[in-house]
Amino acid sequence: MATGSEAEKSPVVVLEWPKKDKKRLLHAVYRVGDLDRTIKCYTECFGMKLLRKRDVPEEKYTNAFLGFGPEDTNFALELTYNYGVDKYDIGAGFGHFAIATEDVYKLAEKVKSSCCCKITREPGPVKGGSTVISFAQDPDGYMFELIQRGPTPEPLCQVMLRVGDLDRSIKFYEKALGMKLLRKKDVPEYKYTIAMVGYAEEDKTTVLELTYNYGVTEYSKGNAYAQVAIGTEDVYKSAEAVELVTKELGGKILRQPGPLPGLNTKIASFLDPDGWKVVLVDNADFLKELQ
Repeated sequence: MATGSEAEKSPVVVLEWPKKDKKRLLHAVYRVGDLDRTIKCYTECFGMKLLRKRDVPEEKYTNAFLGFGPEDTNFALELTYNYGVDKYDIGAGFGHFAIATEDVYKLAEKVKSSCCCKITREPGPVKGGSTVISFAQDPDGYMFELIQRGPTPEPLCQVMLRVGDLDRSIKFYEKALGMKLLRKKDVPEYKYTIAMVGYAEEDKTTVLELTYNYGVTEYSKGNAYAQVAIGTEDVYKSAEAVELVTKELGGKILRQPGPLPGLNTKIASFLDPDGWKVVLVDNADFLKELQ
C-alpha cells in the first residue's frame, strides 16, 4: 500500500512525467515461420542489417534483430521463431511497416528480383497525391510500404496499426506515453482517417501510423504481430502514468514494472484501448543488454 508522498501524488503530477521523459520507439516484435528465410529476405530485398541473433533453447525460440542502424540509436524489427511453428495468423488489425527510400522504383525492382518477397502494389504516386509509394509482402504475409523520401537517419519509418476510435487513440498515446500528434489526414473518398504519432518528425524517426476505417470499431489481432517496445528513463513512473490513463480511456496493465528474471532489465507491459500491446523498457538497462 502506498504511503506518504506516494499516496499523495496527484494525477497532475503523475501525468507530468510522460511530457518530461526521454522516450524512444525501440523495436517491433512479431513472429515468423522461417527465421533464416526472413533474415535473407530483409537483408537482400530491403538492405537491412542483421544486428544480433539469440537462441533460447530452454524456451524453444530464437530471436533476430534487424534494422538500418545500431539499436542504441535506431528502430529495429525483432523477429521471433518458435520451434516447430511455421505459420501464423496476421489478423485484420495490423497494417504494415514502412521503409523510406530515395528511389521507390529502384527498391521495388530489387524486391522483384528476389525470390522471397513480392510487390503487391506497383510504384507510383498515391491516389490524390504526389508521394511515390509501393507495397511489398514478405514470405509470412507482412506488408511493407515503400515510401519515397530524401535522406533520413531512420529508414524504418512507420508501424501502422488499425484502431476503432482515432481520437481516443491519439489522446491515449499523447497522455500516457508523451507522444506528439505529428499529422492527421482524413480521406473521405476512401472512408478512412490516419494519424501519425511519435517522438520526433516523420523524416527523423519511427512513428506509429494509426488508421481509422469509417464505421469499424474493432479488428481481429491474430497471433503473428506481438508488440512495440518503448524506451523510458523510469519504467515505474511511466507505468504509473499509463495505468492512470487506462482508467479514463481504456486498456490495461499486463505486467507491473520490475526486473526480468535473469536479465534484470526493468520492464512493464500494457494494452492500449484497442488491445495493442506495448512494452516499456528501462533505457539504461536496454543499453546494458546491448553490451
